[in-house]
Amino acid sequence: MKWPSSLLSLGLIAGLAAGAADAQRRSAGFPSGTIVDLSYPFDSATVYWPTAETFHLEKDFEGTTEQGYYYSAYRYSAAEHGGTHIDAPVHFAKGRNTVDEIPLEQLMGPGIVVDVTKHCDSNPDYLITESDFKDWEQRNGKIAAGTIVLLRTGFGKFYPDRKKYLGTEKRGAGAVANLHFPGLHSDAARWLSQNRNIKAIGLDTASIDYGQSKLFESHRALFASDIPAFENLANLDKLPARGFSVIALPMKIKGGSGGPLRIIAVTAKRK
Repeated sequence: MKWPSSLLSLGLIAGLAAGAADAQRRSAGFPSGTIVDLSYPFDSATVYWPTAETFHLEKDFEGTTEQGYYYSAYRYSAAEHGGTHIDAPVHFAKGRNTVDEIPLEQLMGPGIVVDVTKHCDSNPDYLITESDFKDWEQRNGKIAAGTIVLLRTGFGKFYPDRKKYLGTEKRGAGAVANLHFPGLHSDAARWLSQNRNIKAIGLDTASIDYGQSKLFESHRALFASDIPAFENLANLDKLPARGFSVIALPMKIKGGSGGPLRIIAVTAKRK
């Protein structure tokens, strides 16, 4: 088919613009490739722990002012730990980094995805083991120092359906006993913190410890080594096993044990 010259010109302009933008990102030290948003929006459906205060957005003003221009302003309130968020080490380790103290360099770096969906499909209480990491390494090579490790359980497909995602849609302290979702085995958490010098870890469930945890040992093992955790991550199914970068920027709450997180991945540009 012969394309009209006007369409060819538009295509050439679009291509040049994309190339220029990509070159600008490279010159600024920003990794080139496809950007994947790993964050869920915050709204009335955002998933929070059964005992936590949920997200509220209230209108201060929205509309046309007396002077004739449009203006909108809102106020919000929520618990630190809900939706896509970060757990700072101080959340379970006294004296460790608060969310504002985590070095920015620790929140950016090369990422990997360890996919355990085949185990979690049949077992909502699955615990990710050291063997899962060693299986990944057998296929992809040793987890390098400075890596951000992301765990894909497949539970992201249920978000924000609380019943399917958490195991219960009930709220309050009594609902905690009914939580069922996968997490990281405490032995694997200790193995990562002691044998692989990772920067951070994240997953597509509500907690790095599985739903039935009573002692939160994985949190404690990781946070004692100042390794933060990213919880309720989105779109891990859109990432490869390796070959991408992660940028995770939380709300900078002074002294906070966690906070809302905007996190993205940038996949390597294919040649």
